[in-house]
Amino acid sequence: MANIKSAEKRILVTRVRTERNKAIRSGVKTAMKKVFTAVEANDKTAAEAALKAAIKEVEMAQTKGIYHKNNAARKVSRLTKAVNSIS
Repeated sequence: MANIKSAEKRILVTRVRTERNKAIRSGVKTAMKKVFTAVEANDKTAAEAALKAAIKEVEMAQTKGIYHKNNAARKVSRLTKAVNSIS
């Protein structure tokens, strides 16, 4: 454990940010899973609705600095490609 007051604060702040980042990453994964589940079920309308929600989640995580912009773009691209593959 840290002895210096500023170091103790850094530990606390880091712990809070880590938990927040984990929650946001988890939300993104859940949103992506909903899209892929709808795609596997060949449900175009549900997939498109889930895609819209997932894109919002990914882009919000990217603006918070949790994902790099290329990583976020790759996730959105894969989701969009999956939804467009439904005939």
